[in-house]
Amino acid sequence: MAIRNKFKNILGSIGNTPLMRLDFAVKPTILAKLEMLNPGGSLKDRTALHMIEVAERTGQLKPGGTIVEASSGSQGISLAMIGKVKGYRVIIVVPDRTAPEKVAVLRAYGAEVYMCPNTDSHDDPRNYHTFTENLARSIPGAFMPNQYFNKENPRAHYLSTGPEIWEQTEGKITHFICAAGSCGVISGAGRYLKDQNPAVKVIGVDAATSLYSSPNDPKAYMVEGIGIDVISDTFDATAFDVIVPIQDGDAFAMTKRLAMEHGYLVGLSSGAVMHVALQQAKTMTEDDVMVVMFGDSGRNYLSKVFADEVKNVKSVEAALEHGVVRMPAEAK
Repeated sequence: MAIRNKFKNILGSIGNTPLMRLDFAVKPTILAKLEMLNPGGSLKDRTALHMIEVAERTGQLKPGGTIVEASSGSQGISLAMIGKVKGYRVIIVVPDRTAPEKVAVLRAYGAEVYMCPNTDSHDDPRNYHTFTENLARSIPGAFMPNQYFNKENPRAHYLSTGPEIWEQTEGKITHFICAAGSCGVISGAGRYLKDQNPAVKVIGVDAATSLYSSPNDPKAYMVEGIGIDVISDTFDATAFDVIVPIQDGDAFAMTKRLAMEHGYLVGLSSGAVMHVALQQAKTMTEDDVMVVMFGDSGRNYLSKVFADEVKNVKSVEAALEHGVVRMPAEAK
């Protein structure tokens, strides 16, 4: 029997994620781009694959080479998946705020993992960006995609994410809201959308205590997937209209609400984006169409966001003891 499969391997299924309407009591239409449906579980599949393929074409990454990257999790997971499919050694360096589920996934893909303390400054040699750069220099043939400085990061979203959103909304999008960390999405997809229609409002969501939002007193934060701590060529200030800072507590609360009230088990950056989206929606009309990025799955954060809920599992013995379940006479 002939079996048809248009993809050579799992990497062919990256991208073309659905856009789903969200049911909130607000005037504008809110559509969520479900990036957790990429095979690696996040929007980082797009950038990781693009950066690796560019590095292969330019000779920066050769057969049998090593991929080394600093990542709070999702970029690292994507690189681990893609690297193993392509036969590379993969080393990922994470800050200790990274959810243990993400570390487990990295190890499941066979990646080597280093964990660094959640430092306040990049000048600290233990900072996960600084440590990774030094590690990459120490390994012959190593390639560091360096999503915070690699222009191919936003380029990936300009070539894929932006066009998908424009086509899926039939060009009716009026507002685009996404997390801002490495700034690949906001600079790439945001730039593409503004190139199609300069009137589209592009809004980034940043950690309130990042270097960008708190330049005089940056502090470590708990939300993963946001936080502009590095300003580089991946940061296109002309691609967005405003960056909105958010507190950890608001991101955590909205992440729980999305799961428990709306059935979307998404990551912390998605909760942050949705919190800001509902604030912005208060000033919008029925004619507005807002697209929000749901960057990854909440399965990566169960112990971090849903710790209390995970612990609150009901006991069968207690239920029987208190008569919650009525047993038939023959079973007593």
